[in-house]
Amino acid sequence: MPATDELSLVFGALADPTRRDILSRLRTGPITVGELAANYSMSRPAISQHLAVLEGAGLIVRTVNAQWRECRIREAGLDDAQAWVERHRAEWNERLDFLGEHLMKHQPRREGTR
Repeated sequence: MPATDELSLVFGALADPTRRDILSRLRTGPITVGELAANYSMSRPAISQHLAVLEGAGLIVRTVNAQWRECRIREAGLDDAQAWVERHRAEWNERLDFLGEHLMKHQPRREGTR
């Protein structure tokens, strides 16, 4: 899959506040689907759909441990998205710096100033 499609999956997954909250909860370590579902006023199938989106985007890994289904963050899941954001942040910072310099050079002088 092209990198941009993978990025679309990641950003699409992150667009939902419930999925962002699930990722925040998983930062502390693996959690079972039941434990996750207990935190939300939605059905387990709805939580499972959110988890499927996160897993499809490569942000989490789901495993079966005996009778429990656990979820954990996939550490490298955000690497490509972070690199994309950083690359574009650097470009925009450079453009804004250039704009600031341009405006300072072409700012009209006020009376009483040098």
